[in-house]
Amino acid sequence: MIYLRLFCEFLKIGLFAVGGGMATLPFLQHLSVQTGWFSEALITDMIAISESTPGPIGINMATYVGYHVAGLAGGIAATVGEVLPSVVIVCIAAKYLQKFRRSTLVEGMFYGMRPAVTGLIAVAGYDVIKMSLLNLSAFAQGHRMTDLFHWRKILYFVLIFILIRKLKKHPVTYIAASAAVGIALSFAAG
Repeated sequence: MIYLRLFCEFLKIGLFAVGGGMATLPFLQHLSVQTGWFSEALITDMIAISESTPGPIGINMATYVGYHVAGLAGGIAATVGEVLPSVVIVCIAAKYLQKFRRSTLVEGMFYGMRPAVTGLIAVAGYDVIKMSLLNLSAFAQGHRMTDLFHWRKILYFVLIFILIRKLKKHPVTYIAASAAVGIALSFAAG
């Protein structure tokens, strides 16, 4: 049954994707290859949609995949699977936190997890850059080195990066502006 499979797959992701929503990306890439439910290229769209909608990115992506695979019930199954481990762990941690707050074992666990989480997020960031800004298929087919890059996307990325660093506006400003630019470019091209 597809709903049970969605629930179980996202239960695993929710349990092991420590470090926030971007840490779910390697798991989603693996899920894409393993199940064929969605293409790796769709992950970029999921990130864009999940980042521009309210709520945590990991949960939004679970809902997106579940809905994409099996409609509303699939979205609910995947979302519940994604959220359940966190709810259970937070409830248990809240009950015992005071008791283990100074535990060497707990401090050691968090000390060891921080670099691993940073690595997961870095790999996810690299994969997003690779999917969004690079044209690896053209390069693999023996095209010129300059064909490796999506130059307009790179320029737009640099522009947005500079604007974010200088203007420090709310992230919604950049997301809305980027959506408007994307719509305008798609009409101009088509």
